[in-house]
Amino acid sequence: MAKKTITVEDLWKLERLGAPSLSPDGAQVVASVTRHSMEDNKGSSTLWLLSTLGGKPRALTHCGDKDGHPRFSPHGDLVAFIAKRDQEGHKDEEPQLYLIPPDGGEARRVATVATGVEGFRWFPDGRRIAFVSWVWPDARGSAAQARRHKDFKARKETGYATSEAQYRYWDHSLPMGRVAHLHVLDTANGKVRDLFEGTRYELSRSEPDDNAFDISPDGRRIVFAYDPIDEKRVDGRFALAEMDLKSGRTTQLAHDPEWTFGAPRYSPDGGRVAFLASHVGRKLTMPSHLALWDREQRRWEPVSAEWDHEVHAPLLWEDDGLAVLLASEERGRRHLWRFDLPDRRAEAIVHGGWVHAFDKAAGTLVALADAADHPGRLHVHVAGSEPHRIESFNDRQLAGLAMGRTEETWINGANGDPVQVWMTYPPGFDGRKKTPLMHSIHGGPHTAAGDTWHYRWNTQVFAAQGYVVAAVNYHGSSSFGYAFLDSITHRWGELELLDVEAATDELLKKPWADRKRVFATGGSYGGFMVAWMNGHVPPGRYAAYVCHAGCFDWTAMFADDAYTWHAQELGAWYWDDPQQILRQSPHAFAGAMSTPTLVIHGALDYRVPDAQGLAYYNTLKARRVDARLLWFPDENHWILKPRNSRLWYDEFFGWLQRHGGAGAPAKGKQRSRP
Repeated sequence: MAKKTITVEDLWKLERLGAPSLSPDGAQVVASVTRHSMEDNKGSSTLWLLSTLGGKPRALTHCGDKDGHPRFSPHGDLVAFIAKRDQEGHKDEEPQLYLIPPDGGEARRVATVATGVEGFRWFPDGRRIAFVSWVWPDARGSAAQARRHKDFKARKETGYATSEAQYRYWDHSLPMGRVAHLHVLDTANGKVRDLFEGTRYELSRSEPDDNAFDISPDGRRIVFAYDPIDEKRVDGRFALAEMDLKSGRTTQLAHDPEWTFGAPRYSPDGGRVAFLASHVGRKLTMPSHLALWDREQRRWEPVSAEWDHEVHAPLLWEDDGLAVLLASEERGRRHLWRFDLPDRRAEAIVHGGWVHAFDKAAGTLVALADAADHPGRLHVHVAGSEPHRIESFNDRQLAGLAMGRTEETWINGANGDPVQVWMTYPPGFDGRKKTPLMHSIHGGPHTAAGDTWHYRWNTQVFAAQGYVVAAVNYHGSSSFGYAFLDSITHRWGELELLDVEAATDELLKKPWADRKRVFATGGSYGGFMVAWMNGHVPPGRYAAYVCHAGCFDWTAMFADDAYTWHAQELGAWYWDDPQQILRQSPHAFAGAMSTPTLVIHGALDYRVPDAQGLAYYNTLKARRVDARLLWFPDENHWILKPRNSRLWYDEFFGWLQRHGGAGAPAKGKQRSRP
């Protein structure tokens, strides 16, 4: 049977696997699986059990709608997860913690926490759980929190009043008057204790999760990251503290105003803490290193400083305490590494694609990874054996789809430096036929276009329309060393443009390249780049642009949720050196903009407020440049709803087609578009 090319509808039929959690004996994995319905315009998540030894996966939960973040108990007799359910006549207003036996049965709500449950970890005794919840710091006890929550929900006023420097994040206002505290929950009786009650401590206000803290192997202490400065900011520098749970006494483990710390994990014997450390006082772009705090010496040190790689959370100790497992990018891929502590050497043990999550227990390692030609898959890795896959959720659907070839190429970019370009070709690509070229420019800027499956900007769906897709890892991208990443600081747009243009020059030499049908598209910082290109690249070079959630005016961008980073990124506050900001701001070059542009933005985008997109669109209309606006009142920096995603892709392809892209009618027969 002939295979069909992938469409946005196919993309949303794929099942999405969540992070795996292994049972203590390494024999079972629990993970969430999310399915979406284009008809219902929503998704649902259930938990699945998978055997690492072989056998068919089994659905563990059936009644929930958003069951997620599962974690096996230390004894393997229970799985804890977070959900909002309707149980025993009580519907959860906030996410709660549930427990279910892995051999079947009904999930039970452990307690009703009025302020809800977020990231959590099991205590080693398997009877208690530590979790994060946003509470009113001046209210004492669960009953008082419940009353405050009830009163707040009943309020008729809609105004948000605050004196805080950090008051919203990504797509939501931070809970007004509330802060993130650590709690302990007794799973037998449902009693909850707020560990931070009556103290000055709180966790990060930027979506704190289970990487913000850890529990010692003996269950007597908790280590956590906190901002010691009174005024909390998104660029706050975090310290590490340890609380003795019996006495409540807290000791500072690591604090240096020049550094920020996070993601602490106790060693198997509790004598050391591994964590991430970044020397941000030196520069905002400094990478996170693996660091160790030693209980006997009462001191800490970065141990991966000589390894020119950014270390990502979570960290996981090997059982012998001689190595730490961690994820890190390298040249557009993300591998899982074992960092050997005695000789401070890193070895890749699971190669990407892109490794998204992992866990290890009893010598069994499981990793969730995807690649440019397939969504996430779970593989088991055991020493002495070949990795083997333990699920096939998407195989049947993918078997009927024709995928394009993706390859890694290199060009000479700015300063003569080698620059990586990922190329994805249409299925059945014929290099003798003229084919349109599309740049897909990544955001960040300090991220990377990688060998990964992307649901919002899927290169396979792009290529299936008939485009050769180029993704340039321009100067500033991650995974190519610190010097390359930091090279664009205080001069955004300059080197990146040279890299994209060098790629265009090189690709236009190919016999298949149609120089009249070259397009540039990008989101976030990639959106900044296409707006920048519109003011700097001569008209006619690109037939059209697509700017999704792009930065347009760096002065007006001060309305974003990360405004405290601006001076460090751009080189000055806008009131101290206006010209320094204008030199890097696309809006200052609007007088040269003439290339047709589709502008897309979401009203709930607080990272790049939608006024940026509206100002760009209005500017183009005022200049009588062909432009189209796609604005979502209910989406953030990303487009997350199935129907909205389909509309996004339809408008995206329709815009390019209108300007001669793939599927465009012959010249003189072009269809009008509303």
